[in-house]
Amino acid sequence: MKFFNKLFNTQEKHTVTNKSIQSENVNVFKPLHDNLSDNITFIKGTIGESSDIVIKEFRIGEDDKNKICIIYADGLADKSLIQDFILKPLMLDIRKVHLESTISSKKKVFETLKNSALPEGDMKEIIDFEDLFAYLLSGDTIILLDGYTQGFVVDSRGWEDRGITEPNSQTVVRGPRDSFSETLQTNTALLRRRIKDTNLWIETKPIGRKTKTDVAVAYIKGTADDEIIEEIRNRLNQIDIDGILESAYIEELIQDEKYTPFPTVYSTERPDAVAAGLLEGRIAILVDNTPFVLLVPALFVHFMQSPEDYYQRFDISTLIRLLRYISFFIALLTPSIYIAVTTFHQEIIPTSLLISIAAQREGVPFPALVEALIMEITFEILREAGIRMPRSVGSAISIVGALVLGEAAVQAGIVSPVMVIVVSTTAISSFVFPAYNMAVPVRILRFIFMISGATFGMYGITLGLIVMILHLCSLNSFGIPYMTPMAPFNWNDQKDTLFRFPHWSMYYRPWLINKNNIIRQQNPKAAKSKPPQHE
Repeated sequence: MKFFNKLFNTQEKHTVTNKSIQSENVNVFKPLHDNLSDNITFIKGTIGESSDIVIKEFRIGEDDKNKICIIYADGLADKSLIQDFILKPLMLDIRKVHLESTISSKKKVFETLKNSALPEGDMKEIIDFEDLFAYLLSGDTIILLDGYTQGFVVDSRGWEDRGITEPNSQTVVRGPRDSFSETLQTNTALLRRRIKDTNLWIETKPIGRKTKTDVAVAYIKGTADDEIIEEIRNRLNQIDIDGILESAYIEELIQDEKYTPFPTVYSTERPDAVAAGLLEGRIAILVDNTPFVLLVPALFVHFMQSPEDYYQRFDISTLIRLLRYISFFIALLTPSIYIAVTTFHQEIIPTSLLISIAAQREGVPFPALVEALIMEITFEILREAGIRMPRSVGSAISIVGALVLGEAAVQAGIVSPVMVIVVSTTAISSFVFPAYNMAVPVRILRFIFMISGATFGMYGITLGLIVMILHLCSLNSFGIPYMTPMAPFNWNDQKDTLFRFPHWSMYYRPWLINKNNIIRQQNPKAAKSKPPQHE
């Protein structure tokens, strides 16, 4: 009985808490008062006498009969803009306007302030506290007048910006060196700079009950699929969370498959990669306060492509792209194949090599699986330590640690030299992927394949590959099969999958992703042939 009483009391407390939250929200939705002092008192009480909220009261007009105040958040608003374009016109220039003698209605007062007194162009009218706090905490300046239930919002956002720097996660030898920043306006400007088209539409909405983070959806009207755009809108509208602090929140909340190690949403900090995706018919999701932009639909082949593939000659790009696919299987299967061969299938190893491996493993007390697990886990620890350590010492510790530990482990007889080579080759291959989030599932699945190889040999590895391929073919990214264009197979899209054909030959946009404007460019071959039909 005590347990049930406690449970009911807890539920009652939660109900009371929810009711109080709802009542607070109702208060925030209240309309503005016609008394300026009441408005200021309510704002101070709601925002908790916060020291960063600046409230400046003064009088305007010829006889200083009109009380007015401006409110802004220190650190989010541009003080120089407020001083030059808001305070100066209101305190000095407004004296030239005879409000009392020439204006008789409230509407004309606001029209006079907007058209004659304030030179700032981006001004909005507010009538309730909900809009007031939303704009105030976004960096805008609020203007309230005594005797009126309306107020002004002046765009004065001017917080500190990291600026446009070189991308750290996706470096290239040839190509643009700019990257997205943590400011949404800067990121949208970088896209506008590359795509000067009126069909580039950007829709912005706040998400998060507490943070009210601006999230923008960018797409090219007439090129992107309308059904995918509407699906993205619906998924974003269904998000109900306290806060969005990074684009990973959005990625996890809108992705199709929740339980898969493979990413189904592409993230990048390169504006050229996002612009290329928009031109193909994809949709970009930009989140304020993060330099990583999401791109959907995202396919498996998309994570194997680098922006630099399209800046190099097609033959060089094809060779590098094939190396990435080879590195994918090396990073995924090399330890498991070594374990399976040395444990169950010694007959497939040449005799001289088998004798050499046996001699090296003579003093190792552990089976091949335990030996590989020790080395793989040690390397994963070194990898994470190198990332979390300060940059000045992180790389040095990871390299020196790997060399010292590997050499010491071999001399101590804990692992064999061949295992060090296998783990090193695997680690180097995992760094080849252009997208970091594709390397993560390879790191996870590597351990599963190692256990399968140690248990069932090559049969276990083959079974694991079949299961992995079936899982990949079952995934979707916003309704598009994840393994497109390999499954379902499309011959035309093979020009930009394993191989990278010349630009002049890729005159169709990707199949399934784009259904509205399929032709990318015009050339004699495109004029004679018909575009592929969508099923």
